[in-house]
Amino acid sequence: MHTDFSRKSALKMIFALAWPTVLEQILITAVSYVDTAMVGRYSDNASAVVGCTMTVNWLIGGIVSAIAVGFLSFIARAVGAGERELVKKAAAQATGMALISGVLLTVIVLPIARFIPGWMNADPDIRADAGTYFFIIYTPMIFRSAAIIYGTVLRAAGDTKTPMVVNTAANIINMVLNFFMIYDTRVLNVFGIAITVPGMNLGTTGAAIASAIAFAVCGVWMTAAVFRSKILSPRGLSLKPDPAILRPCFRVAFPALLQRFATSSGYVAFSGMINTLGEVATGAHTIANTAESAFYIPGYGMQAAASTLIGMSYGEKNPKKMKSICHMLLIIEVIVMIFSGGCLFFGAEAIMGIFTKSKEIISVGTTVLMMVALSEPAYGIAIIIEGIFHGVGDTMSTFVYGALGMWGVRILGTFIFVILLGHGLIAAWACMIAHNLVLSVLLSIRYVRGKWNPLTCEAQKA
Repeated sequence: MHTDFSRKSALKMIFALAWPTVLEQILITAVSYVDTAMVGRYSDNASAVVGCTMTVNWLIGGIVSAIAVGFLSFIARAVGAGERELVKKAAAQATGMALISGVLLTVIVLPIARFIPGWMNADPDIRADAGTYFFIIYTPMIFRSAAIIYGTVLRAAGDTKTPMVVNTAANIINMVLNFFMIYDTRVLNVFGIAITVPGMNLGTTGAAIASAIAFAVCGVWMTAAVFRSKILSPRGLSLKPDPAILRPCFRVAFPALLQRFATSSGYVAFSGMINTLGEVATGAHTIANTAESAFYIPGYGMQAAASTLIGMSYGEKNPKKMKSICHMLLIIEVIVMIFSGGCLFFGAEAIMGIFTKSKEIISVGTTVLMMVALSEPAYGIAIIIEGIFHGVGDTMSTFVYGALGMWGVRILGTFIFVILLGHGLIAAWACMIAHNLVLSVLLSIRYVRGKWNPLTCEAQKA
């Protein structure tokens, strides 16, 4: 039996779970911008040293995130069903996977770390520094795996506040350590008072050490949070692989992993084609892409809430609650993304001006930002539906549609219009927008048909 569920209670639950995630992403993005600026101020090539292996970072992080998605669906469902012992057993299995994935990725990545900048066609002058940077930030991989997996486990159990606090604190630690490790000792003028600030003058190596320490703090803190949790704590439970738990988790995780590979490799191909357009186009693309990502933060915060709430509704076997939450999520997301898109559209030129003084880059970047702003409400729908599907463990459809949109629309379209026909950045971004719209349409069709909903399918079979 389950209790009546109103739209008012749905709204309260959505807000309670979403706001910490949205705030977390806003703070992390703000700190990330400051962090990037601090590295960039050290030398002309410092940003290139840090950025040349960025897509590889996304790929490795995506592997662990895919594993985490499998546990998200399973744990949220178990919490909704009130199976407390199963929740703890799943947390124990997540602990084992955090250890295994952390150790395996460390063993695989560290020996090849110094070669990766060369494989990414980085400038020969920065390859040594980039290899050192990459090696250092992946030394604490076991802590990074714990942070990602445990953060998702906590959200799946309905605790979005702890990951917010931990990730925000870790990013602030990173920024503070950068302040002392990157630069040499210098004198700063604060309100007319000269203050000597000690520095280690380690440059990008210092930035890497700061990041590694922050990752370690984040992993330890997140682990402690899980083991202190009354709902999740796996104390005293076996870490030995349990097929009854891992099998359904991997059924969800494997398509999610394929999606990460398809997306990450697509970004590499897309960026590679844009890089052929010259410095102005590349600069405008990089800045606009960075600026645009900040306006998706509310959407992705809502997605995390969607996955957790839908998973819990599935566990409760409460179709009314699931339907109510789905509708509320979609309405709120569209409203939020209309507002976000409007801010991006009317503020595009001012936003570009924050990052560069080049009139050419500002002009091109303003155009593409105004274009993508118009598609934000549609893309917001895709973001939420993907979260809904992940909540019930349907990652195969999001993989298929995501790969089709990325490679069949964005990459193929960019190759035709940019490489073959010689059009510029605006054409490339038009292909990117078309990818987002196609993804939204495909996911919406599947959502409306209802085949993703296991409660509907079970009712039809009964």
